[in-house]
Amino acid sequence: MALPLLLLGAAALSALAVQELADERTEKLRKRQSNSKVETLAELEKHESPTATYPSDLLTNFASDSVVGVEPEIGAVVCCGLGGMLDHTGIYIGDNLIVELSGSGLIKAVSAKRFLSERSGKQIFIACDSRAQPLVNRCAAQRATEQVFNYYEYDIISNNCHRFIWQCFAHGDDDLSTFKSLSRNMAKYYNRVLYWDVCKV
Repeated sequence: MALPLLLLGAAALSALAVQELADERTEKLRKRQSNSKVETLAELEKHESPTATYPSDLLTNFASDSVVGVEPEIGAVVCCGLGGMLDHTGIYIGDNLIVELSGSGLIKAVSAKRFLSERSGKQIFIACDSRAQPLVNRCAAQRATEQVFNYYEYDIISNNCHRFIWQCFAHGDDDLSTFKSLSRNMAKYYNRVLYWDVCKV
């Protein structure tokens, strides 16, 4: 008889923890919307990260119910969840198309729906500044488009989608393999605090 009560108690505590986390994220977003004074990296405190929010900072139901999506622009970097622990990135090229390096090594232009297909995330996120404006690079979009149908020797660590995206920004700079390092490099590239916002696609 005590076991069901313990399970009920554990479930209640778990639900409370999830609600507190959602409330904390809601408050963080409200502060951002009301106080977006910190824009450039020079304005950050020494201990602050150049990436203010990651996709994992937004719960799926919270993001879809409470946040208006940001319209994508050509040259914006987008991402979605992959397996619950990783992120997959691409470059938006217009007409609801995203260029990505797939796990097969093929670079392809896919629809937003296809970009999410077979991935754990239900939302696409877009790299933005503190005012929810997409950070865009049309030259990177052009470089990505020119590589469609090419094959790369894909490796989940050393030659992945994040490295491909960064190559479109800074050709010849190979020292990148994680989503976190891509975010950091993009913040430096634009000299902006980076936010991953829900993308309206």
